[in-house]
Amino acid sequence: MRRQLTGQSFVWLHVFACAARHLSFTRCAEELHITPGAVSQQMRQLEERLGYRLFLRRARGVELSAEGQRLAQTVADAYGSIEAELVRLDAGEIRGTVRVRSIPSFLAKWLTPRLSRFQQRYPDIELRLVAEDSAQALTPGDFDLAIDLNDGSYPGMLSTPLLAEQIFPVCSPALLRGRPPLHGPADLVHYPLLHDITAWRGSSEYAEWEFYLEGIGAPAQAVRRGHTFNRNHLTIEAAIAGLGVAIARRTLLNDELERGALIVPFGVAIPNHKRYVVHYPPGGLNQPGARAVHDWLVAEAQAFRELHPLTGAPQDL
Repeated sequence: MRRQLTGQSFVWLHVFACAARHLSFTRCAEELHITPGAVSQQMRQLEERLGYRLFLRRARGVELSAEGQRLAQTVADAYGSIEAELVRLDAGEIRGTVRVRSIPSFLAKWLTPRLSRFQQRYPDIELRLVAEDSAQALTPGDFDLAIDLNDGSYPGMLSTPLLAEQIFPVCSPALLRGRPPLHGPADLVHYPLLHDITAWRGSSEYAEWEFYLEGIGAPAQAVRRGHTFNRNHLTIEAAIAGLGVAIARRTLLNDELERGALIVPFGVAIPNHKRYVVHYPPGGLNQPGARAVHDWLVAEAQAFRELHPLTGAPQDL
C-alpha cells in the first residue's frame, strides 16, 4: 500500500537523516537542540507511519535496519541535491538564453543602463534583446518575455505590471537664454515644441502635449507645431540639444535632471494612464532563466518606484 507523506512526515525525515548520520539519538538531539527522548519518539512515529523499522535498538545504541539503510541513502542523496542547487543559486548559476522583446525607448533608456547589474547577478544567462514597437503583434514562440507600454491585456498572455508612468515638460537650460521667461503654459508661445508621435498611438502626433496641458488644467494652447520624432529617447535627445521643449517620461530619464542637462521649467508631473508591463506565455516562467529575468525586472522596477515615487511636485522628480 502506498503511504502518503504529510508535512509532519518531512519533519520526521529531517530528524531521521540526522539520527542516521550519527547513529546516535543523543548526538542527533544535541545537533537539533531537542531531547533524546523527542528524537526516539519521532522515529517511532515515523516507523509507525511507514510500517517498518528503520532502527534496530541495541543495548549499546542503535543500528540502521535494511530499510533504514536504503532510506538513509535516499534522504542523503536528496539533501545533497538540494544543497548543490542552493550553492548554484547562491552563485547565480542559472544558465541558458532568454529572449526579451521590448519597446525601443524602454530598452534604450531604462533596461540597457541596468544590464550590468543583471550580468553580475546572472553571468551565465545570455539575453537576446529585440526592440519592437507596440504595433507589432506579440507572437507566441518569438520571445520568452516581452515588455510593452499598455494596459497589460494581451489575449492568451500572462502579465506582470512593472512601472506606472508620469509625464512633465523638460528643456535644456540653454534654450531659455535670450528668450522670454518660461514660467507657465502661456509662455510656450515663445518656444519651439518637440513631439513623440508614438506616445499616443492612433491619436494626433501632438496628443501628448495636449493631454498634459489639459491634465494640469491649462487653457488650450497652440501646440500643433514643432519637430516630431518616432522615438521618445530621440525627442529627449533633441531637448538636450536645445531644439525645443519636450514632454518627458520619468521612467525614460536617467540622470539628465540630476546633471542639469534638462530642467523642468514649469508644471507638475501627472500620470499618463499608461504602464510598462512584462508579458509571457502560460508556463513561460517555469523555465529557470525566464523566471530569473522576470524576477530581476520586478525587483529593479520596485527599486525604481522607491527612488522615484509618483508625485505631483516638479522638485520631487
